[in-house]
Amino acid sequence: MTFATIPLFVSGVEIGFILFIVLMVFGADKIPDIARGLGKGMRQIKDATNEIKSEITKSAEKQGIDMDITKQISEPFEDLKNDISKAAGSIKRNIEK
Repeated sequence: MTFATIPLFVSGVEIGFILFIVLMVFGADKIPDIARGLGKGMRQIKDATNEIKSEITKSAEKQGIDMDITKQISEPFEDLKNDISKAAGSIKRNIEK
């Protein structure tokens, strides 16, 4: 399958239909409780994720590991860029002669 055949987003009509089905199944009086429970669950997941990230960062700092991934990724490319610049400089000098 290609991405063109896979629906990536839910349209407004589909959301409305889903909400209608939820309303029919659970009733109007249960929907706020369900939404509140979903909100609390999402908040707990977010808090747990942040706590795990914090623990990983603290552990890495204790071990002396650099957690700045952008620096770890960009340094090899800077070296490559410098090597290409040096090679291009010598080629430019040979062309100008």
